[in-house]
Amino acid sequence: MSESQHPTAVPGRLNTAVAHNARVWNYWIGGKDNYEVDQQVGDQVATMFPVIRDVARADRQFLGRTVRFLTDDCAIRQFLDIGTGLPTLDNTHEIAQRIAPESRIVYVDNDPLVLLHARSLLTGSTLGATDYIDTDVRDPDGVIEGASATLDLDRPVAVMMLGILNFVLDTGEARDIVRRIMASVASGSYLVLTHPTTDTDLGGEGNVEAMRFWNENATPPITARTRAEISSFFDGLEVVTPGLVSCSQWRAEPDSAPVLPQFGALARKP
Repeated sequence: MSESQHPTAVPGRLNTAVAHNARVWNYWIGGKDNYEVDQQVGDQVATMFPVIRDVARADRQFLGRTVRFLTDDCAIRQFLDIGTGLPTLDNTHEIAQRIAPESRIVYVDNDPLVLLHARSLLTGSTLGATDYIDTDVRDPDGVIEGASATLDLDRPVAVMMLGILNFVLDTGEARDIVRRIMASVASGSYLVLTHPTTDTDLGGEGNVEAMRFWNENATPPITARTRAEISSFFDGLEVVTPGLVSCSQWRAEPDSAPVLPQFGALARKP
């Protein structure tokens, strides 16, 4: 299904009466796979936190830059994209397979609308492979088991976790998820991560009230974290230059990107 098409049939567990992150995020980046309730909540959050649409676009652009870097500069040919979100332009498999058609990509999400659109994520190069797993990031063993059907975990894998750990409210649990997934992939694998912050040096103080409103009116509940907390997800890994920075500025054109309250980084498993 293309980005311009509106969903006409949904799985039974889809609740269109409550705003949901995947659909609101889709609304913020200009997609059409959302409902009136998502637009209403999205507009209110944007009123409280005006840079949120910029954050959503910057997060998507960060995905593009990191996938190109991993494919071109690091010769990565396997990607595990956890918290896929709704398909849009330049999904992970499209970027990677444009450079290396033999690339293999596994998408992971548990949102029913994403599941409905999963077929549009499975149309990659015939030289490579794409797959979709309907499971939760809180089940890292299930994620790895499912991914192993398509990916060779004895070879390096890029684990993409963009804007997903912020829905795991307990920081210790979030660290354990990262640790268990990265322990299951080969040396030379990479972790790519973005996460919202309340740190004032990135202008994150506006996240506080906006997230409180979100948690009262939408699902799933969300949390922001400090630089130190987000840095801890990379413990034991080698963080690639320029380190943990605003995702809008990670290897972006000099002086071309604003500072936004969304950290991003890429790190290698030794």
